[in-house]
Amino acid sequence: MLVLSRLVDETIMIGDDIEITIVDIRGDKVRIGIAAPARVPVHRKEVYLAIKQANVEAAAADSAAVDTLGSIGATLGGKTPSAPPGAGPKPLTPPPAKK
Repeated sequence: MLVLSRLVDETIMIGDDIEITIVDIRGDKVRIGIAAPARVPVHRKEVYLAIKQANVEAAAADSAAVDTLGSIGATLGGKTPSAPPGAGPKPLTPPPAKK
């Protein structure tokens, strides 16, 4: 880990397009400002970890849904149920020609 000392209004550059500026220091709290392109997500670590956990849970839910759909397919013998006659969208027919 790189450790740097900075004073208020001093900036640290990360690459060419991310700036971290010390905005204020009050007691044991340091306020920083971060200027980064919109394509770079910036989060506090606890928020980042919560997002990461939510993504893991969402992915697990999706795989459970895939398993459920697979068991339904197996129950149907790999066949797709057919729609009853007359169900589904009607074919488009052109309007009658004007006389």
